Amino acid sequence: MQRRDFLNALAAGAGLMIPLGRHAWAATAATPNTDATGRKLIVVMLRGAVDGLNVVAPVADANYARLRPTIALGRPGEDNGVLNLDGYFGLHPALAPLLPLWEQKKLAFVHASGSPDITRSHFDAQDYMESATPGVKSTADGWMNRLVAALPGTTTPTRALSIGPTMPRILSGHAAAVNLANGAAGTKANVLDRPAVGKAFDQLYADNARFGAAYQQGQDAHREVMDAAAGKMAGGGMAGGMSAEMQAANGGAPLPNGFPDDAARLAALMRNDPNIQLAFVALGGWDTHASQGSARGQLANRLQPLGQGLAVLAQRLGPLFEQTTIVVMSEFGRTARENGNGGTDHGHGNAMWVLGGGVKGGKVLGDWRGVGDAELNEGRDLPVTTDFRTVLATIAERHLRLGDKQLVQVFPSLPRAGRLDLV
Repeated sequence: MQRRDFLNALAAGAGLMIPLGRHAWAATAATPNTDATGRKLIVVMLRGAVDGLNVVAPVADANYARLRPTIALGRPGEDNGVLNLDGYFGLHPALAPLLPLWEQKKLAFVHASGSPDITRSHFDAQDYMESATPGVKSTADGWMNRLVAALPGTTTPTRALSIGPTMPRILSGHAAAVNLANGAAGTKANVLDRPAVGKAFDQLYADNARFGAAYQQGQDAHREVMDAAAGKMAGGGMAGGMSAEMQAANGGAPLPNGFPDDAARLAALMRNDPNIQLAFVALGGWDTHASQGSARGQLANRLQPLGQGLAVLAQRLGPLFEQTTIVVMSEFGRTARENGNGGTDHGHGNAMWVLGGGVKGGKVLGDWRGVGDAELNEGRDLPVTTDFRTVLATIAERHLRLGDKQLVQVFPSLPRAGRLDLV
């Protein structure tokens, strides 16, 4: 067996992404460093391009209803109406579980935000959002992996955690990261947990100079996650059908139906294991080219479990929520005009969501210019007036306390724009 094949096989069994590179095993330890890892970051990626204009809807702008005759949301109090945010913007009613966080000023939105790259390709746009180098396809690692290396303190194999079918681009790189499957399967025992099998493998690699360190670190990370999950997990599943195009846009990410259960598991893991500082979850089903609906329909059916899951995550984190920032982002937005199929097509600007104990919430941030024909990008969608990296850099600087040198390391082409009054 070749070394890379061995490492990949071990990663699949142990739930660990094995970093391949000359610094792969540098600065790792099994003991928690709660001072360094006390401030948490969770990123939720909505693959397929969620319609930000119906998530945070500008219902006070008459152009919004004009451009969306069948899918526009109504004003607060009307049939199919939004939940009032600030008199101009309203929240999709399927996201009602998040309204208390808005009222507590622990939820904010950054509208007309996104990547400055003009692509409307799901594959390219998601790659740029995960590498944080828009327009550059050759970037070898993801920005959350670079963030692991830039954070202070001793790094352990479980400092960064992903929940999903495969290790995502955003966490690829030299630093180790744990990947767990969605649902209860993510914390089930594997074949190496069988005493006889585990003992045999322990003996096999105990003195192996080539593979011993990789094997041991994989096992340590797996046991740490299993210990954190022991006796505290509940079952959950995925449901719902998708078109072939939507499946491709999702990049393997599941529908959000099971997200509330995954959110509860993630919260329990983060409460029980202080080593876990960064977490990533990807959810699919947002490529709504047809039958999108307004207050009810396809989009609402996706938003409801997403909102519920985020509310569960905030609640189950308990006091840890005060030290946690959660970011929800998507590769791009959707067209301001609905199409002939009662849906929306690939757009540009979108809305980023930011929630957490330290968030200066209860407001919609960003350079909002309206949805009149003259204000739209190429006459069809929201312009990007706030680079998504500015939002992430604000959080990295003010919440995770990174300095200028570390910020450039994580975001190598960071825009010169100032930080947002966000955290």
